[in-house]
Amino acid sequence: MPGSASTERATLLEALSDAVESGAGLPAVARAAARLLDASVALIDRSSAVLAVAGASSDQEQKLLSGGEGVTSVELRVADTAVGELRYRAKEAPDPVIARMVTTLLALELERSRSPEWESEEAAGAFVRAVLRREVTDRRDIVAQASELGADLDRGAGVVVLRAAPRAAQTGEWRERVLVLAQRALRALAPGSLAASDGGEAAAEIAAIVPAEDDERLARAAAGLARELDDSLSGFHLTTGRSRRCADPVDLYRAGSEAQLAVNVGEAEGRPLLAFEDTGAYRLLLPAMSEDPAELERFYAETVQPLNEYDDQYETELVTTVETYLDNDGNVAATAKQLFTHRHTIRYRLERVRELCGHDVSATEGREKLGLGLKAMRVLGIASPRGPAMEPGAKGGKVARVTEE
Repeated sequence: MPGSASTERATLLEALSDAVESGAGLPAVARAAARLLDASVALIDRSSAVLAVAGASSDQEQKLLSGGEGVTSVELRVADTAVGELRYRAKEAPDPVIARMVTTLLALELERSRSPEWESEEAAGAFVRAVLRREVTDRRDIVAQASELGADLDRGAGVVVLRAAPRAAQTGEWRERVLVLAQRALRALAPGSLAASDGGEAAAEIAAIVPAEDDERLARAAAGLARELDDSLSGFHLTTGRSRRCADPVDLYRAGSEAQLAVNVGEAEGRPLLAFEDTGAYRLLLPAMSEDPAELERFYAETVQPLNEYDDQYETELVTTVETYLDNDGNVAATAKQLFTHRHTIRYRLERVRELCGHDVSATEGREKLGLGLKAMRVLGIASPRGPAMEPGAKGGKVARVTEE
């Protein structure tokens, strides 16, 4: 009967409200929501961690978490902030008004229950960014603020930077998921580690200050982080760079630059884990990167940038050709063999390089400048276009990109 159904719905809604108001916890709130929606329910936070599941059976719960057929997913928001996700699998579509009330209550409860943890993570992130940007320079202030956040930096520390670039489109707050996974791994590997998230549209970047009494502990933490996230994040290209350990926390700014240089070089060279001390000649460019990046950018602009831009526009391989040519000590035949193309094509490309940037790679000075330009590009974290070489024979570099109208 309509009246009894309405009464039952009101009773179930009141039970959900009571669970929220009494602070019964997310599992109890999820069970109350499941009864009201007559569905299996899962609450997931913004890092994709499953916080509570309420299902009729373990089989129902598995179907719900796998996100298969019949599963509805709703983003939970408080104002403009995404706080998590509700997934439910119902026998029939719930009343839209009831569904909206449920999602609103669940979002508020999720935000309330997780708020202290999120505030702590945000405070840690703000501290890490301030130290690495040299906004905090007094040793006592650094040590005291770190101590308040649970990190002991008195016995030394280092910096680890992880970069995660998705190989395919990701849904939800995937950058937040990367941060939470990195935080959990570092807490287990090096208690007291503090992390901050950054990065652009193409990748997420996590910078972490890691307490370490010696270089070996810092190395283990970096290797463990790389291993843990490689196991947890399928579908991502991961690169981890680490600094040297510094005894004085004031030097963490320098350590941050070292880790940033290592991750940039590691990503460019396809090395998933790289320590600053293993970056070779790139280390000589660290002062320019840390103190005067504009000078490094100018040198890149005068050498490799015109080639990079040309490759990007015409889908050629001038930068790759120069890299390979230099790696093969200026041997055209070896370069052609490695790039699976003809020697005449290599010679044409190298001539095109000279026309575009003014440096003759066959001359000693030209090789030196272009070699340093390539290093500057990697230190600055500038990606090299990897488009196909579409040029037939000796016409390389002159075929414009074909676009569909």
